[in-house]
Amino acid sequence: MSRQYKKDPQAIQALTELQFNVTQKNGTERSFTGEYDDHFEEGLYVDIVSGEPLFTSKDKFNSGCGWPAFSRPVENNVRNLSDVSHGMVRTEVRSRHGDSHLGHVFPDGPQESGGLRYCINSAALRFIPTMSLATEGYGEFLSLFETGDQHEN
Repeated sequence: MSRQYKKDPQAIQALTELQFNVTQKNGTERSFTGEYDDHFEEGLYVDIVSGEPLFTSKDKFNSGCGWPAFSRPVENNVRNLSDVSHGMVRTEVRSRHGDSHLGHVFPDGPQESGGLRYCINSAALRFIPTMSLATEGYGEFLSLFETGDQHEN
């Protein structure tokens, strides 16, 4: 990782009410309403607050849960925390550098990809299409989209 990522106060001020509620107040968008649930264009998903790379379209799958689902993060830019809110025990997913609430991770994902399902709020993400990675400053991730290339965590 060549860039430095951090919580950006200007990015926070530019958030919509929903994006602020999700990323800063640990909220959850309504299922099947987020813009990335049924979105399968090739590219990179980054934290809307810090810009840190989180997931790629190569690891996105349709879980039917109503939120974007990924089998693994692209880099070590997510951290998992225990979440005991709402009367249950879950594992919260936050961005490492931006400290944005992203969603939760569950052990019911595709077994061939490690068995995890990162259930992520669209409101916490910004999508960068593969063809825009270089111009957006994410050119180092282009190799992830070359045929047959797999990334490591």
